[in-house]
Amino acid sequence: MARGIVVTSLVDAVVEDLRTLVVTGTLAPGTPLTELDVATRYDVARASARAAIERLTAEKVLVRNNHKTARVVELGPDDVRDIYRTRTYLESEVLRRLADERRVPESARQANAEIAALWARGSYAVVEPDMRFHTSLIDALGSTRTSAMYHSLAFEVKLCMAQLQGRQRLSPEIIVAEHARLLDLIAAGDADGAARMLDEHLARARELLAESLGGEAGPQAIVPSSAIPV
Repeated sequence: MARGIVVTSLVDAVVEDLRTLVVTGTLAPGTPLTELDVATRYDVARASARAAIERLTAEKVLVRNNHKTARVVELGPDDVRDIYRTRTYLESEVLRRLADERRVPESARQANAEIAALWARGSYAVVEPDMRFHTSLIDALGSTRTSAMYHSLAFEVKLCMAQLQGRQRLSPEIIVAEHARLLDLIAAGDADGAARMLDEHLARARELLAESLGGEAGPQAIVPSSAIPV
């Protein structure tokens, strides 16, 4: 009997496109997604659609309880706080290591320059370069395992940021200023200062997003940025 084989590259393409649709909000939180939906949307076999849904469920892009229809993940205030605190723990230690060596990746400067250019045009669509800024710092450590751990959070972080972007709660002006300050502190070898700046930077986003998703914002949401002179 011939064995059914799912073409991995096709499944990869479907998975990547569905991720993009979720991050951009084209597939809103809570949207149901069946094998038939996916097979029809991409004109693929049900086996390929099933494999894509299983991948996305494993990655927590989709959720499925008790074998029911998979749905686009819905993040709440507690989810956001857990994601951002985990992110802070990991990024903080990496920034300390980079500051010890005064190592500033050029890719981080380039990503921040892109955010500044977008803001100059009045755009809040900074999720991709913002994530590239932070990821480039993690990757600069040169640890494949640390990068893998961080990248495992990447989708959930992007989803959080996309939800904030849609509400225009985070100012790209503040993002650019705080990113620049982080790089200056790393270049100066100020590990403690870089860690404090990161905590301020991520805590503001964390609390603004938690509030946007129905929670009560902590005091960090309204603290003026220390990277912008009064």
